[in-house]
Amino acid sequence: MKPDSLIPDLAANIANSVKAMMLEIRPRLEYAALSGKRSEHENLRHSDNFLSDFDLWMHQRYKEEIAKHVRSFVYASEEADPEVIGPDPDPDLCVLVDPLDTSELAVRGLYGYTHIMVYSRSLARPIVSVIGDIFHHIQLYIGARDAQGVDRAFMVTADSTEYVLDRPSQASLSQALVTNYLMRPDTRFVSLAQQRDFLAALSAPSAGDKKKGRIGVDFGSVSLCHVAAGMTDATVEFAKGFAIWDLAPGHYILHAAGGAVIDLHGRPIPLDYGFHSLADIGAAMDPRQKFIAAGSASLADEILKSLRV
Repeated sequence: MKPDSLIPDLAANIANSVKAMMLEIRPRLEYAALSGKRSEHENLRHSDNFLSDFDLWMHQRYKEEIAKHVRSFVYASEEADPEVIGPDPDPDLCVLVDPLDTSELAVRGLYGYTHIMVYSRSLARPIVSVIGDIFHHIQLYIGARDAQGVDRAFMVTADSTEYVLDRPSQASLSQALVTNYLMRPDTRFVSLAQQRDFLAALSAPSAGDKKKGRIGVDFGSVSLCHVAAGMTDATVEFAKGFAIWDLAPGHYILHAAGGAVIDLHGRPIPLDYGFHSLADIGAAMDPRQKFIAAGSASLADEILKSLRV
């Protein structure tokens, strides 16, 4: 980060580690894409997910990198059971990591993201979140709790230009770009296609009788970051649900930017993930959360009313 950066120190240190990690992994992924050598493994933990050497390498490297900035922590990675790192047997901080999100696309050189969230068990909430975009000029989305206890959100480009994120979209549904992780044909795309009322509301004419609503594809935590930045208006997940490492890091960034994240009953999803013990952290890795994330509570409510779930 630059000397005059507004980003708090721990978040800046984590962000620099993420940026360095992306610099290391990017040429390896480019080679995999061009050579077709994707280094796929059987995924014993998540049988329907893609797993490669690159996921496992980043899993190990993050453990080493985070230890440079945090003396003791619980390391909760998608690729292994939670473990305590450092001399404190019961540390306050839990570091939640998805080392390489959308890895089946990353090894094709298309999209690749990496997620880190630092959670304070004593505060029962996140204090840092960093999502890295491996292949694009906009590289980092950051959420951080500052010295005054205020949550703030930022975006950082490859040339280290920083932007404060505090103006998510206020669009109505008929004017909105709404995204969904619709890539799995049977479990997700079909479910989306069956939401006829939602698609009709999104296709309704708005100002000047133009149909401005759009549906798009997006991925994991970065989809909530795009809402935080105002690039998209909302993202929805009503089919399978997101695992905690896919939802929580982006949830915190969108919260810090002023957006809304609700469940399919209309209730705000809390930032308290119940990480009271190592057993609780392990148990939190399994459930999936269905949600609506939007730039405003009114748009989230409008989407919810149009869904049949």
